[in-house]
Amino acid sequence: MSALLMCAAHTAQAADAGKIIFVAGSAQVGDSSAREGGAVQEGQMLSTGGDGFIYVKTVDNGLFILRPNTKARIVTYHIDQKNPANTRIKLELLSGVARSKSGEAVKLARQNFRFNTPVAAIGVRGTDFTVFTDDDTSRVAVISGGVVVSGFSGACRPDGAGPCEGEASRELSAAQRGQLVQVQRGQAAQVLQSSPLSPDQVSPPRRDEPLAKGGAGSSPAQSASVEAMKNAGLNSVIEKLVSSPPAPPSVPAPDKPAPAKEEPEPVVNMPAPVIETPSTLPERVAVWGRWQPIGGSYGKLNLSEERQNKELLGMAGYFALLRSSGKDYVAPNNGTVGFGLRDSEAVVTTEYGYGNNVAEHATLSNGSLMVDFGKRTFQTGMDVNTSTDVVRVSADGTVTNDGRLYGNAAEGRHRIMNVQGLLTNERGGTATTIFDGRLDEKRTVSGGATWR
Repeated sequence: MSALLMCAAHTAQAADAGKIIFVAGSAQVGDSSAREGGAVQEGQMLSTGGDGFIYVKTVDNGLFILRPNTKARIVTYHIDQKNPANTRIKLELLSGVARSKSGEAVKLARQNFRFNTPVAAIGVRGTDFTVFTDDDTSRVAVISGGVVVSGFSGACRPDGAGPCEGEASRELSAAQRGQLVQVQRGQAAQVLQSSPLSPDQVSPPRRDEPLAKGGAGSSPAQSASVEAMKNAGLNSVIEKLVSSPPAPPSVPAPDKPAPAKEEPEPVVNMPAPVIETPSTLPERVAVWGRWQPIGGSYGKLNLSEERQNKELLGMAGYFALLRSSGKDYVAPNNGTVGFGLRDSEAVVTTEYGYGNNVAEHATLSNGSLMVDFGKRTFQTGMDVNTSTDVVRVSADGTVTNDGRLYGNAAEGRHRIMNVQGLLTNERGGTATTIFDGRLDEKRTVSGGATWR
């Protein structure tokens, strides 16, 4: 009986957090399809497909927008109008891109607002902002107001409330035009210049998404409804044009003599014209891996098979880098972006002389990759962990317009790497590199890495 009463009490506490004012494409609330006018309760999972959008108007007239391929939920939306100090509001973005515009209650109790991602805590200064996140990286851009962003470490925990402020946090305001805050798992937040990986670039807003400042005076619901009516009207006009019967043939005036009857021209059956419609090309992706065996360990990359449908960009020791066909990557003209090491493999070869070389596996750690699109340059570095020691290696080089990375020639210098790499739009922005170089007089290293 006690357990039943506790469950009933918990259910009663799941209050409405907002109402859906617009839905497009594939979108769900919990296990049901999202519908305009439907309520969103605390704790309910909101999700969108590749073409889906959800606009939620919170109970204090705020706005929570999910763009395509996004999962989020309003964890808590408890408002105490008489005593704002008791207000508790928490939003959570699990993956994708979302926008949060503070409502009246948030503006009165900013110290009790929290927006969580898998790697970061976001607090507000009375704000309108957008967020991109995956499991390892979050990026925040501000439309109006300001935010304070911190990675989860020390006293900043996912189950906490309010903003995390301290040495590891970073603040960003709308006055810092073109900048964003990035947090990578296990690392401190950092402010970056304008980036092709900003939330609006990864998942652009709809044309009917409400502006930062409602100068026109229309509500988000009105904007969405007007756009929907425009589309419906256009579709009806097209339908009428297609379904209308053909116009009757013109009849010559009776006072004019009928034209002389001409012999019909021979009918020639011509093939119907072929109308080619441009196909939507997929984004190009990079593929790398070890293609040569080490002892009894075979490489995961079948080079001959991969080369049948991919372009070989380069080889470095035991490793190769390829690129799939598809839409070309176009590097932006300015901004910087930092990447963290996500997946890697390395091989260290020791030369004992007289052709006696021994190769062994090594691991990479503490990696960093910084790309400056304005200067068209990059810098990278990482630790090579061997069975006996740890060696720090580094490289720098150039970035081409199509996202290729070329490291400056190491020329045999110790701990300087030759690098070949590629930038792609995969997962909101990914870099892939292969490298080789000399650690010391007897040892060389080669490897590959994925960066996000």
